[in-house]
Amino acid sequence: MKKTVLLSVIASTMIMAGGDIAPVEQVEEPAAEVQAADYGEIFGQLRGFYIDRTYNNNHPTGNRNSLNAGGYVGYTTPDLSGLKLTVAAYGTYGFEIHDDDAETTNGGNPYDPSLYGRDGENYAFIGQAYLDYTRDNTNVKVGRMRLDTPMAGADDARMLPNLFEAAIVTNTDLENTTLLAGHVTKMTMGTFSNIYDDSASLGLYSGYGLGTTLAQSGDFEDAGVVALGALGEDSDGTSVLAAIHQYDNGLKLQAWDYYAHDILNVLYLQADFGWDCRLNDAVKMKASAQYINEQAVGDELASSLVDIDANYWGAKLSASAGNLALSAAYSQTGDQGILSPWGGMPAFTQGMVTRHQFLADTDAWKVAASYKFAELNLKATAYYASFDVGTDATYAPGAESTEAGFDLIYQAREDLQLRFRGNFPRDFTGIDGTGWDEYR
Repeated sequence: MKKTVLLSVIASTMIMAGGDIAPVEQVEEPAAEVQAADYGEIFGQLRGFYIDRTYNNNHPTGNRNSLNAGGYVGYTTPDLSGLKLTVAAYGTYGFEIHDDDAETTNGGNPYDPSLYGRDGENYAFIGQAYLDYTRDNTNVKVGRMRLDTPMAGADDARMLPNLFEAAIVTNTDLENTTLLAGHVTKMTMGTFSNIYDDSASLGLYSGYGLGTTLAQSGDFEDAGVVALGALGEDSDGTSVLAAIHQYDNGLKLQAWDYYAHDILNVLYLQADFGWDCRLNDAVKMKASAQYINEQAVGDELASSLVDIDANYWGAKLSASAGNLALSAAYSQTGDQGILSPWGGMPAFTQGMVTRHQFLADTDAWKVAASYKFAELNLKATAYYASFDVGTDATYAPGAESTEAGFDLIYQAREDLQLRFRGNFPRDFTGIDGTGWDEYR
């Protein structure tokens, strides 16, 4: 091999010098670099979850509590000319912590349904399976995936999140700008959906539609059916367009448009602006505003159920200094409520559980404070939210609902997080003053 290299160098030198042989140094070949084989990536999260809810005001359920383990594990193949495949399995398993004949105070299931599948079952399924192709500044994903967008999202509030079948294209050719186009055909509901059970009075305004139970336990159901049950069978899914731009002066703008064919069009706008406080530049300020408009489109498949002509707006002011952060938010919904059947819940004023801010003619406000104990790797948050529900609302008309709560997050190490949360709603239904104390 060394002779071959040396002869090549001599021949090249002769040609360059017109046939005269110039002296050359013999150079040892560098050792070949050994590259580690790329076998792809294994990823996942193991989640343990305990929840305990005790109702007050003589609610028939009394107390219910559950202990579950679950999460997901997945694999992403090596990059092949920009193309990768990701597959992930999800599952939840509930432990039997009650006697076989245990019931709640007035008879009923002592287990909390929000950690299980349909009818309180354990289950496992393939939740992600998508092709991922990247070329230059454009990325294309097609298949089963997790989405986190304002009006269609994972809503990962309990054991397992919502997941979608979709095609999503993103592009970042424009400086500081992300453009998105996509189409959602199906989805499966996360475990939190068991709370609503196809409720038109509350579920439709809290992130879950009339076909919720059809899309539980890992079953992927048509997006139109998820939204409206049998009324949505003729819908051709939901198309989405978005543009997000970050300015150098601290201003961020985003616009999203969701077109649920023959059901409704949802426009979501948000603006965020951050700046240093003029009185003390150590204090960082942030002002945010959001707006939602919904209009019926096409065959108006929901017209027999509800009029769709709704507006919502919200504003939020935040301030942080060192490890302390404070915020205050206010929102108002028009005469018609905001439908959100695909897990989207972007409102500044939502509580941990109480999501009355999208009900018709509702004013809501929320204040929160958090503090990071850096030496302890602990973040503590406390909040209080209030909802003045309109008398024309489909759920809790005229209620003056409130919710207080806290959230403690301890980062024990890089790959282990411990969390303790509590929420304490009052006057949730507006009829019998239903509330509860819940710890997670």
